[in-house]
Amino acid sequence: MMSATLPSPDYDWLVSLDEPALHEALRARVEAAWRVALDVHPSLPRPDVWLDLRGKGAGQAHFTRGGLRFNPVLLRENRRAFMEDVVPHEMAHWLVFHLEGPPARPHGHEWRTVMQKLYGLPPRTTHRFDVTRASPAPYCYRCGCGTEHRFSARRHSRAQRGANYHCRHCRQRLRFVGKSDVTQ
Repeated sequence: MMSATLPSPDYDWLVSLDEPALHEALRARVEAAWRVALDVHPSLPRPDVWLDLRGKGAGQAHFTRGGLRFNPVLLRENRRAFMEDVVPHEMAHWLVFHLEGPPARPHGHEWRTVMQKLYGLPPRTTHRFDVTRASPAPYCYRCGCGTEHRFSARRHSRAQRGANYHCRHCRQRLRFVGKSDVTQ
């Protein structure tokens, strides 16, 4: 497997795109990454692409749906990183799944090899995007050491129904303090 890196997109062009054009550029980037993967697996199915992922995740290879999901809020705010890192990351998952099958570890040896040798990228497993607008967490909780813990509506609802959450540092139970206004 030889490195067939994808060309870097022009940053000024990416910044100039409106929402529909940005989504189309993402689909074109997925298509280009898929074409690179065809060199390794000529019968690799073309993944469908959805921009319906919410929360903190940037992307997801969704094998039962037959494609790749992306977070439109994080895409809008991290255009270059999406095109250069997130798309190849998810395409590597797509390729490994179709080469190895379900037992392959998500970020195991096979995936790392595809990232390095096929896409010429370091195999990073997580992003460092600001997820404030993509995954607002307006519910504030505190523990014994005074650390502020932010909860999403889902986690807050679970806590209100009796689920216990504890601080990783002081191990004390988290207590609801109040809600702040987080705007998208």
